[in-house]
Amino acid sequence: MNKPAATLFHHQKGIAIFGSTGSIGRQTLEVIAQNRELFKLKLLTAHSNHKLLAQQSILFRPEAVYLANPESQIELKKILKPYKIRVIDHDDELYQTLHQVDLHLVVLAIVGFAGLKPAVKILEAGKNLAIANKESLVVAGKQMMDLARKMKAQILPIDSEHSAIFQCLMGEKQEHIEKVILTASGGPFLNYSSREIEKVTLSQALTHPTWEMGKKITIDSASLMNKGLEVIEAKWLFNLNPDQIDVVAHPQSLVHSMVQFTDGSVKAQMSPPNMQGPIQFALFYPHRQMSALTRFNFSETINLSFQPIDLKKFRNLALAFEALKKGGNMPAILNAANEAAVAAVLKNELPFYKISLIVEKIMSHAVFVLNPSLDELEQIHFETIIKSNELIRSIN
Repeated sequence: MNKPAATLFHHQKGIAIFGSTGSIGRQTLEVIAQNRELFKLKLLTAHSNHKLLAQQSILFRPEAVYLANPESQIELKKILKPYKIRVIDHDDELYQTLHQVDLHLVVLAIVGFAGLKPAVKILEAGKNLAIANKESLVVAGKQMMDLARKMKAQILPIDSEHSAIFQCLMGEKQEHIEKVILTASGGPFLNYSSREIEKVTLSQALTHPTWEMGKKITIDSASLMNKGLEVIEAKWLFNLNPDQIDVVAHPQSLVHSMVQFTDGSVKAQMSPPNMQGPIQFALFYPHRQMSALTRFNFSETINLSFQPIDLKKFRNLALAFEALKKGGNMPAILNAANEAAVAAVLKNELPFYKISLIVEKIMSHAVFVLNPSLDELEQIHFETIIKSNELIRSIN
């Protein structure tokens, strides 16, 4: 039985969602809808989808909303005027709302490098961060973890793999971790040959066998760059060395990741593939709340298979390990080059199989910086995007 708010949280938990109109944002609101009495929705943000943001606002009645696109913001204000929901005009006003005393958790569901600034602002405000934006930790993992420690803020992973590791490590000591094993569905092309991957179409790359996600992350999953970014993210979230992180293909997507300990034992977190599970875990942490999600029936046959990943065929995963081992600005360069390449694929300006070619060439010619500042990382990101786009045009 679900506990009432007074006994579960002692008060309603104040929630903000950055990126409420995306896949993770929408699913977060679905979890909240099932537990309305436990949460107080303080803020919703989106980039430009004013119609969906307006629908969400009318349904959930947040105290404030923000839309990054100025033209769409005008339309949003017209729609919401009768409902007396505050529409925030500027970034400064947006980030000031993070300092409210009754805001307890911020869900960051923005895709790509654009999530880094909000992530930093959330942590600077001392708020716990439920993060689905892996790119911010890939680009600035050290800075973000240092900031979280300084502000005594907790970073709670929403990615199913990192949520699984987080759950496996509850009650365990850091020195007892031998390795973490990230599982990957392998995407639609796990068993394709290199020659077959060269013929892959955009439509094929956007069809994931297990998960329903946004376009960018679906392409990343098909190329296994998504798993590479998760490797880098895991290093920072769990204070690991690169050689403590393994990746295996697990097509059923039932074991979301594992942790192997120094005594040889392994913990695995399992659940049917549904992002609402890790989202709910983060929203209710440190409690577990009843949900209506599908249960396993172990009296029926459940097939679990694991296999190594061919790093020559899936070059993006190998490049991510290289970037992690080199450190400094290299993960930021990897991420930016990939963002540019994926954007070109989605516009049919680059074949899917050439993503790793772009990333590898950009990394090989990049100027290495060992300890970049946040400002330098932002400059590196946009410079890398420009160089990547030039390279993409040159090979077409």
